[in-house]
Amino acid sequence: MNPKEYLHNWNAVDAPALKRVEIDDETLRDGLQSPSVTHPSVEVKRKCLRYMVDLGIQRADIGLPMSAQLSDIRALLSTIVEENLPITPGLAVRTVISDFETVAKLRDEFPSLPIKANAFLAMSRLRMWAEEWEWSQVLDRAISSVAWAKSHGVPVMFVTEDTTRSRPDDIRSLYTLAVKEGAAEVCIADTVGDALPSGARAIVRFVRGALDEAGFQGVRINWHGHSDRGMGLVNCLAAIEGGADVVHGTILGIGERSGNAQLDLLLVNLKLLGLWDAPIDKLGAYVEAVSSSTGIGVPLNYPVFGKDAFRTATGVHAAAIVKAKRRGAIDVADLVYSSVPASLVGRQQRIDVGPLSGKWCASAWLEANGYRGDDEERIAKILEVARGSGRTLESTELHAIVSGV
Repeated sequence: MNPKEYLHNWNAVDAPALKRVEIDDETLRDGLQSPSVTHPSVEVKRKCLRYMVDLGIQRADIGLPMSAQLSDIRALLSTIVEENLPITPGLAVRTVISDFETVAKLRDEFPSLPIKANAFLAMSRLRMWAEEWEWSQVLDRAISSVAWAKSHGVPVMFVTEDTTRSRPDDIRSLYTLAVKEGAAEVCIADTVGDALPSGARAIVRFVRGALDEAGFQGVRINWHGHSDRGMGLVNCLAAIEGGADVVHGTILGIGERSGNAQLDLLLVNLKLLGLWDAPIDKLGAYVEAVSSSTGIGVPLNYPVFGKDAFRTATGVHAAAIVKAKRRGAIDVADLVYSSVPASLVGRQQRIDVGPLSGKWCASAWLEANGYRGDDEERIAKILEVARGSGRTLESTELHAIVSGV
């Protein structure tokens, strides 16, 4: 049977048509700006690039070339060339000529790669006040840096910091100027995670309109969001609704302060929406590689990839899952208590035993661990211990209980 025949999709009601987008993986740059991470080895970074390719991710920001990351950047560029990885590398740079010169040198070292300069420039009036800048200085930096890059053959994605708290006229004039000077793309940065979905959608539409009116219909719009208000992921979807061509994120949402949009969850949602073609069964391995190498643990209740994401010890939940499995409907078992099929990311539904468990939990655990699922004596003993335990029992404890029966 097809489980979708039994489910109604309210998400499709009044839903806007969403287009396919590219993803720019910021894990190896913005993700490593988290003050709590351990910086991974270059070999782990290489592994991350390979995971990106396996998952169909098209672009990656691989570091800050004006920092201590330069040697790792060279190694990663070499890996992309040697392994012929289909990924476009980007480098985060300031809008100063010396940073662009570094990118130009790397471009000369790796002439087969379209290395992109992700050039960031603060534009909010609040930042200008703090820095004692004049608006004319901001415009001059944009003109001089982007013009230099164009004249030296360095493609530029023009990134404006704190775009989502900036004035419309400032955004229009700065983006139009940068594109006239040669920027191939622009990036709206919700640098401090201020945007709500309505704001993300609105500002992308505004920028698209401003560029179109200026005759720059072919210039692509990027969305780079943060999670200070917990909106990183949903704002990516809102930005896509607004017309963004590329959205950014990091694995587990690691990054400055409360982090970035969770790239892993973004991929899952795009897959469920039918907007991502590549398989994502290796996404869990990518999450684990980033988690273990950076020291950032995956919360137990983290969606899709947390330990508890597909785990239950509640009797009524387990009953529905087990009954579906016993009817041979594995796809139903994967959906009856989950909106995300565990199999989509290479995982399985897991049933444990605790104080709220019933016979279906105990029976399922017995079957999964090589025992008879209809052994009433063992089921009764397991439930007797579990209901007085105050917590979910460990597998070793359950084996000990069973062996004593």
